Amino acid sequence: MTALVLTIAGAVLIGVSLGLLGGGGSILAVPLLVYVADLPAKEAIATSLLVVGATSAVGVLPHARAHRVRWRTGLVFGLAGMTGAYAGGRLAEYIPAAFLLTGFAIMMLATAVAMIRGRRTAEGRPVPHELPVPRVLLDGVVVGLVTGLVGAGGGFLVVPALALLGGLPMPVAVGTSLVVIAMKSFAGLAGYLSSVHVNWGLAAAVTAAAIVGSLLGGRLAGRIPADLLRQAFGWFVVVMGVFVLAQQLPGELRSNPLLWTALAVAAVAVAVAMLRRRRGRRSRHAERDLLVTGQR
Repeated sequence: MTALVLTIAGAVLIGVSLGLLGGGGSILAVPLLVYVADLPAKEAIATSLLVVGATSAVGVLPHARAHRVRWRTGLVFGLAGMTGAYAGGRLAEYIPAAFLLTGFAIMMLATAVAMIRGRRTAEGRPVPHELPVPRVLLDGVVVGLVTGLVGAGGGFLVVPALALLGGLPMPVAVGTSLVVIAMKSFAGLAGYLSSVHVNWGLAAAVTAAAIVGSLLGGRLAGRIPADLLRQAFGWFVVVMGVFVLAQQLPGELRSNPLLWTALAVAAVAVAVAMLRRRRGRRSRHAERDLLVTGQR
């Protein structure tokens, strides 16, 4: 009973993550279902696709009402992603679960670094209303394949693709990503159902709780600064990525305090380096602004 209560409580956080960040649902859902609900890895991945797909479909509503969705970009990205997601779901049948979870964690960490660093943009560069179709198709297929393989709805890849590569404002990237995640998650689930059994009762309970959280997250999304939202998303993914990766290590290594000490030191060093880089960038911008003001 305790495990069920914790699973439902975690599901609410899954929904908040999706509604607020446009991703992170599966990053929470897969570890939650594996380590709290005690589901086998592949069943947890399939269940997470159902939960995240349904939650994203509902969570997009407050973003749509606030005009934070690029519909053409989302639908084209989603259709391309569905093809890759279905293929990935079928291919996952032949790949060991430990490999899937390890790949999942590594991609989380790589994407988190990109989100924390941010995107360099030229001053005055216009924000595109919709992204070019060829780029959207290519990104959609690649991200969809990842979705089907590791059970991630793809928000932690779709949001960076839209915000970092496409130049969409973070709140708009979040809203648009929910359209993509819903489409790809259902396609990935279809691929998994050919070889994996799903506990539909548990999946329904987790989905209902996540939907409640997503509506709350959607209401909060437009009230938080975009840069803060992006960086919070990145650090959240770092924490979860390290946790999932550590769980794949041999037991004797995982329980070694030296490993966790080294990881903590490395995390602090990375955080300090990024803060220094950000401060240096702000100083250069300030100097440039002063120079421009002086020339006037």
